Amino acid sequence: MSVTLEAFCVDAADPAALAGFWSELFGWPVVDDPCGMALDPTDDTGLRIRFLRSGAPRSLPNLFHYDLTSATPEDQDATVVRAIELGASHLDVGQGSDAEHVVLADPEGNEFCVLPAGNRFLADCGFLGALSGDGTHEVGVFWSEALGWPLVWDEGEETAVRSPHGGPKVTWGGRPLNPRPPRNRVHLDLRIVDGGELEAEVERLMDLGAERVEERSSTSRVVLTDPDGSEFCVRA
Repeated sequence: MSVTLEAFCVDAADPAALAGFWSELFGWPVVDDPCGMALDPTDDTGLRIRFLRSGAPRSLPNLFHYDLTSATPEDQDATVVRAIELGASHLDVGQGSDAEHVVLADPEGNEFCVLPAGNRFLADCGFLGALSGDGTHEVGVFWSEALGWPLVWDEGEETAVRSPHGGPKVTWGGRPLNPRPPRNRVHLDLRIVDGGELEAEVERLMDLGAERVEERSSTSRVVLTDPDGSEFCVRA
């Protein structure tokens, strides 16, 4: 395997401000990054969160959101209060008044959930328990093979993968899929490692079902779409 999942990327009108919000909530430092502002994890998360400047307006929900874990009911309440103090707001996505999880939006409207204590699916995960995505069974299998990460959930249309080294799970909820935005505001960045060659790795990913976006690719960065049509990048 010649790629690693380097970063979860988020488009932002104000990358510095949005990085500051998440830095305070996660307790991760803001670091220099060749592509934009980024947060470096202080736990086993294993990937950066990267904020990229974009003037594109939000029009539809993101294809991924964070699921944050809680150790106790008081811990869940404290996370919600802290997030709102930092600039988050409550968000109604149809979850209903009896939902145990709390749905919030960060200062630029990006959705995230604060889960109740006792969530067994994410019991051995850290505060960032999951990158929860919208996608088919096919795309979950694609990412398992692309990253060399095992499927840790495979039930019906629902799938999840996780690095063998731990960190958050990456999940896909199956069909039906939500409407897709004209351009993804969130995407995954892969990086070539272990002496791998960019074009050889791109060919491998295309054999697995990816497609190349020629007009947005370069000699050091190739933009692809996964089998569901979601963009991701591979960098040399």
